[in-house]
Amino acid sequence: MPFQVSPGVNVSEIDLTTIVPAVQTTGAGIAGHFRWGPTDQIVLVTDENALVNNFQTPNANTADDFFTASNFLAYSNALQVVRVVEPSDSGSDTTAARNSTANAGNTVNTVIKNDDDYDSNYSSGISGVGDWVAKYPGELGNSLEISVCASASAFESTLSANLVFTAGSTTVLTKGANTSSDLTTGPNIDLSTDVTVGDRISLQSSTINIGGDLKVSAVAAGSITLETAPTRQQLGTADDSTKVQSNAVNRRWEHFNLFDAAPGTSTFATTAGGSGDEMHIAIIDEDGEWTGVKNQVIERHASVSMASDAKTPEGNSNYYVNVINNRSNYIWWAGHNSSNTNAGSKATATFTGGTTPQSVSMVNGRDGQSPSDAAYIDGYDKFSNADETDISFILGAAANQTRAVHLINNIAEKRLDCIALLSPERADVVNNALYSGKQAEDIVAYRNTLPSSSYGVMDSGWKYQYDKFNDVYRYVPLNGDTGGTMVRTDQQRDPWFSPAGFNRGNIKNVIKLAFNPNKAERDVLYKAGVNPVVSFPGQGTVLFGDKTLLAKPSAFDRINVRRLFIVLEKSISTASKFTLFEFNDEFTRANFVNLVEPFLRDVQGRRGITDFRVVCDESNNTPEVIDRNEFIGDIFIKPARSINFIQLNFVAVRTGVDFSEVVGQV
Repeated sequence: MPFQVSPGVNVSEIDLTTIVPAVQTTGAGIAGHFRWGPTDQIVLVTDENALVNNFQTPNANTADDFFTASNFLAYSNALQVVRVVEPSDSGSDTTAARNSTANAGNTVNTVIKNDDDYDSNYSSGISGVGDWVAKYPGELGNSLEISVCASASAFESTLSANLVFTAGSTTVLTKGANTSSDLTTGPNIDLSTDVTVGDRISLQSSTINIGGDLKVSAVAAGSITLETAPTRQQLGTADDSTKVQSNAVNRRWEHFNLFDAAPGTSTFATTAGGSGDEMHIAIIDEDGEWTGVKNQVIERHASVSMASDAKTPEGNSNYYVNVINNRSNYIWWAGHNSSNTNAGSKATATFTGGTTPQSVSMVNGRDGQSPSDAAYIDGYDKFSNADETDISFILGAAANQTRAVHLINNIAEKRLDCIALLSPERADVVNNALYSGKQAEDIVAYRNTLPSSSYGVMDSGWKYQYDKFNDVYRYVPLNGDTGGTMVRTDQQRDPWFSPAGFNRGNIKNVIKLAFNPNKAERDVLYKAGVNPVVSFPGQGTVLFGDKTLLAKPSAFDRINVRRLFIVLEKSISTASKFTLFEFNDEFTRANFVNLVEPFLRDVQGRRGITDFRVVCDESNNTPEVIDRNEFIGDIFIKPARSINFIQLNFVAVRTGVDFSEVVGQV
């Protein structure tokens, strides 16, 4: 008991209820090439919809990685994804720069990898790119338009110029620019200071009735161009050639109907003694790349404030910079527009927004070339630390030899708690029969470039599947599905069961296989440690092997044994951490044995092992071990083995023979 100086009662709790915990066995990691999303950062994705929301739909350049991830998610709900891009060239717009990846800006591009990168390097503003920059690198950013209404006059105004309309014509002139003798002429007022592309024009008088449907598509000093021409009914004319002049022309911001009222002064600024701080912001899919519909508004932010200290009634920041940076899925703030006076000041200031809408289109976003091996390896290295990321599989997608070797040697064998899943290279199986017909030989040749390791698993091919996003069919590597069969095995039985065969090895979403090996070819593949994936008529497509890439004959050349030991080692080592810094005495050693044995009995009862023994006593914790501040527990395991070969013997015997005479003699 603890020492006490004076009489008293001390109460202590000693927790001896530690158990071996269950560990996660169905999560995977992938580093891939995608069209959108944060780069150089791990993102947890739970299903295909989340994959699309974070990284957008695939195209021909990104399909291999996208569908490897999507196929795995057809079986699992835990995939950690790192988007990889080819690093941007910091020099001029050379060929190298064009081949690199970049975020779109509204004047030039820049490169912002993710939220942390922005917060660390760009949150105080970015010079030279305009007011906004796309949230992530990629050409998709070029489809964005940002329109800001920062004042009541930008929201709606009456034009000072008298305009001349012609029925059936999209051209509208100032009276000064009109040359028709039948209309009064007037001063040639510069419309470009009052009207912005996208504005809506309307007229109301006793003879003219044009609603807010005439959109401005171009503006010059003495004229504007409309997207659609006014009709003679709207202008109240007898024929299409008649010109009509009006001095009651109202213009509105293009997106006025999405907001309740014009921006003004927020309650927060009014209380602080300021004025004119509000603005409306609309983000538009200008080219239709996001929604499939051009000029669709995809995000709006109403009544945000130019005041840096502005708050909403709920106490959240209403400063437009913070609102955009924290809530927008599409853009970052890069700088204050020069037309907005005092933007970024405290709410006590007098703010003046631009008198016309501030609409800009994003440009110069680039997908760049396909990522190099170095870029992929940098992405996969995010998974190298087992203490930081919890995964059971690392998906190779269309990995070549360089990436595949790195996944085995520097990720899986470094962590010792996950398996690298690989497929042959595309050329080994896709259309190979048209040229060489040596698919099995080419697959084995690729496998022979990889190391011997029980932490690597390789399947035999690629599958042909439907791409619903582009209405085409594509060949995709199978390793996402191979990992999926292991997830299914975990869900139906346990990790130490084999994922192969007709019970648990069925592959989803297969139109056909690029290479469907026959029995002789399967023999060649299996001898090399490659697991055939086979389509059987009427029985589906099946993973038909459960070997690891370990070349040495051993129990660890089977997937179920490797995964059994990963679970045992991961679970018991996690529980053993609570033994650290205790005394290496009989009490601690007994606690360790009592901790491990019930767990192993449970695994034995679930058919993972046939027998075991735990040794943790004076025989292995000798005085020398104790003096080195060490603790040793030896755990002996007899793993259960999966059936790979079945021999059925049909024996014909004579009529008078008793079966007991021949059973066991053949």
